[in-house]
Amino acid sequence: MSNAVEPSSTALLEVKGITKKFGGLVAVNDLSFEVGRGKVVSIVGPNGAGKTTAFNCIAGLYQPDSGTIWFAGEDITGVPPHILAGKGIGRTFQNVRLFNTLNALENVMVGRTVRGKSGLLDAALCLGRDRSDRREARERAEELLQWVGAYEGRLRMPNELSYGDQRRIEIARALATDPKLLILDEPTAGMIAHEAHQVVELMGKLTDANITLMLIEHNMNVVMAVSDNIVVLNFGSKIAEGAPAQVRANPAVIEAYLGAEA
Repeated sequence: MSNAVEPSSTALLEVKGITKKFGGLVAVNDLSFEVGRGKVVSIVGPNGAGKTTAFNCIAGLYQPDSGTIWFAGEDITGVPPHILAGKGIGRTFQNVRLFNTLNALENVMVGRTVRGKSGLLDAALCLGRDRSDRREARERAEELLQWVGAYEGRLRMPNELSYGDQRRIEIARALATDPKLLILDEPTAGMIAHEAHQVVELMGKLTDANITLMLIEHNMNVVMAVSDNIVVLNFGSKIAEGAPAQVRANPAVIEAYLGAEA
């Protein structure tokens, strides 16, 4: 944890001047932005722009070399992912990371363990608190699978499901942690148009449920449709930030990223 000054806003998430280097490569350079409560903020940019590195700093996988990250008024710089999950930050990954030996329902139940009250001894002795946690986890997992539209495949193994269903199950698992902020890393990557549209609809349901969203996404149609604010990175630095219409018209963005679509 850093000794930074207090956050300067009431945003749910505030990133203040974070820098991350790998050897001589500056992957993220003095990056600052905010994510307001109940908003959707997208991080976009060319391949290698530093988007995933920035996400990994926020999600606790990387320790920034400098700068601070505030969540709900608390300095969370360098806090590990399992602690952040308990504080209300959930995430998915660029590549789907489901447990291949667990069915869809069990995968979502895993996410619920962060909210359980039982410990290792309760599980080893099959005590009532552990049984209660397992029952609650199953009920919540079934509810979430129904909510994301993947309930019919709940007893199937990941390799028996479509790519779109695997994505929805991963989102359901993240939701099982009861996040205030959900970080989605390329949620529509590899999807056909129909599947991507379903994910856009799901993101609308998430914001209606007062879950704040932050996403990396290469599909600019999705970005423009769902975002309240867009942060554009290039070579690790922020080159633009604003509402979708502002970003679309920004000359620096057009040159760096949207030239083919401008």
